[in-house]
Amino acid sequence: MIIIAKHKVEITGINTSEINVLKEDEKIKLFKELKNGISSARDKLALGNLKLVLSILKRYQNRTDNMDDLFQIGCVGLMKAIDNFDLSHNVRFSTYAVPLILGEIRRYLRDNSNLRISRSLKDLAYKILKLKEEHFMLTGHELNNYDVAKKLGVEEIDVIIALDAMKDPVSMAEPIYNDGGDTIYLEDQLESKKEKSSNWDLVISLTDAIDNLKEKEKNIITNRYLFGKTQMEIAEEIGISQAQVSRLEKGAIDDIKKKIL
Repeated sequence: MIIIAKHKVEITGINTSEINVLKEDEKIKLFKELKNGISSARDKLALGNLKLVLSILKRYQNRTDNMDDLFQIGCVGLMKAIDNFDLSHNVRFSTYAVPLILGEIRRYLRDNSNLRISRSLKDLAYKILKLKEEHFMLTGHELNNYDVAKKLGVEEIDVIIALDAMKDPVSMAEPIYNDGGDTIYLEDQLESKKEKSSNWDLVISLTDAIDNLKEKEKNIITNRYLFGKTQMEIAEEIGISQAQVSRLEKGAIDDIKKKIL
């Protein structure tokens, strides 16, 4: 049985405070041994990275009662990471393993969700996730939505919709902010239809402000706030650094504010 408290994780029969956490040089040595056919290295790597699974489980402590199942699923992801990790990727094992562990847990939660998603949308989402996982295992880098869409022969917006549809539902009573005072819940951020007022003039001003941006800035704003891409994804697509994307985005937002405020 697994119990997750605020600052610790307890597993029946195991004292997690005594679980050995491998140092980076120890991991490298064990991966070299594993590559040379020493099977005991696999078990040592699994035990030495068990706390990685436990740290990820803390994110889900309020979302399911069956933490034992999630722990087992997380360990499946850990073993996948160990079996497919390549030292030539030049990334830390934890950096490589976390997405695979999270992927297994999220897949399990999706498959056991009461929310019904259309078969075609679910099939597309699974193809996307499988492609992203295979690419990550081969390269150590995540494939962005634009490249996923090209490889699958679909529109990028279809990729975004499919992935969004597979996200776990969030409760209206989910706390989203607390600064030590009153807690703000998700329902507090939803607009009331009774209090809704006409804002067509603001929409026109905003559209006009965006249309007057330079092409690169308009592209960044559209991809960031319409398609939900990260600055890193945009940087890779247009061939500039993430810092440059950040500066251009900030400048574009400042220009928009001047025009509509």
